[in-house]
Amino acid sequence: MSRSTGLWIKSGRVIDPGSGLDKVVDLFIRNAKVASIGVVKKPPAGVEVLDARGKLVVPGLIDMHVHLREPGREDEETILTGGQAAAAGGFTAVACMPNTDPPIDNQETVKFIRLKAEEVPVKVYPIAAITRGRRGEELTEVADLVAAGAVAISDDGDPVKNSEIFRRALEYASMFGIPVISHCEDPDLRGPGVMHEGYMSTVLGLKGIPAIAEEVAVARDIGIAEFTGGRLHIAHVSTAGAVELIRKAKSQGVRVTAEVTPHHFSLTDEAVRTYDTNMKINPPLRGVLDRQAIRDGLADGTIDCVASDHAPHSVEEKEMEFDAAPFGVVGLETSLSLVLTELFRGGTLSLSEALAKMTINPARILGLEGGAIREGGVADVTIIDPDLRWTVDRRAFRSKSKNSPFDGWELTGCAVATIVDGEIIFRRKQDAT
Repeated sequence: MSRSTGLWIKSGRVIDPGSGLDKVVDLFIRNAKVASIGVVKKPPAGVEVLDARGKLVVPGLIDMHVHLREPGREDEETILTGGQAAAAGGFTAVACMPNTDPPIDNQETVKFIRLKAEEVPVKVYPIAAITRGRRGEELTEVADLVAAGAVAISDDGDPVKNSEIFRRALEYASMFGIPVISHCEDPDLRGPGVMHEGYMSTVLGLKGIPAIAEEVAVARDIGIAEFTGGRLHIAHVSTAGAVELIRKAKSQGVRVTAEVTPHHFSLTDEAVRTYDTNMKINPPLRGVLDRQAIRDGLADGTIDCVASDHAPHSVEEKEMEFDAAPFGVVGLETSLSLVLTELFRGGTLSLSEALAKMTINPARILGLEGGAIREGGVADVTIIDPDLRWTVDRRAFRSKSKNSPFDGWELTGCAVATIVDGEIIFRRKQDAT
């Protein structure tokens, strides 16, 4: 498609959660911008037409928590293959975490990510480390990282144990209007655990990770955020206690936001019964009450976003004993469908509410363009078939890694086209699998 001629998205149900727009209209795109929203009576010659009848036309999806593994573990994923997986999942933008090798803790590495992202179909935003080497001992040069293009700071994969350093991180980040994204976990309480501590861990004879390991850390970080006035974002919330702490903090005016993953609102620790290492995740799959609390938190706005925490691992790494296998699962190509199947069709969220968790909310938290459909705005758009039923086949993933806990699941709804800056970067080849 040529940007000069434009794209006419015809007769789709346009839903923009930020403005409340929900109407069957045409969308006309030209020069990477949304030129008009309404009936297109006579488009210019040469315009590409995309028939969206029966489809949803929504702001391009944004995943604010992915691991692209480059630099360092290109055998698991690269910025290019992760970007291709994102496009297939309906994402027009992703934010990548800094636990690479070397970590994203200096200007040069941020610039490297941005340079590699120029080859990628989706927009890639680097999240830089809070501390040098992610060792939790010394703050990075936050000003330099932001100047190079970092949109947030995080030591994700590990918590910042030193409370004084975490305080300073929130203070410095506030100077540049970016959030601190926290991996909330007390390493001493977590210990050598490999799954949720509870009845199932006892039955399976696996060492448990108690809920309090997350909740103690959430409480500390909220307390420091309240003291500093900084912007705190809590990653991959997994326990009922953590949801309640965030709910209370928000009611008291603390500047805290939070995300959950599709695997935490879809699965429980019962899934570990088979010892399938694709169910080994950190934080771990929790109990039934925790899953319900997460869904309740999504429904009442306590939880702002859904993020995949896309964590690729090679087959060789995952084909180990449960204790020895690495934590993490891929999620870019299943996230949207799980939101539509589990949360929308499951009755937890309305369609607009569900889409807000993947569009306008992450855009606002990270200060990104996009997340909305408006005249004159960036033409990042996802087209969704909400009724298409398909079966997850990890062998067909665009991601280099196949470690999905949802292989074989039948889901309803998926992206059929992904558009970035007015260009179609992904189109589903067939309407069923």
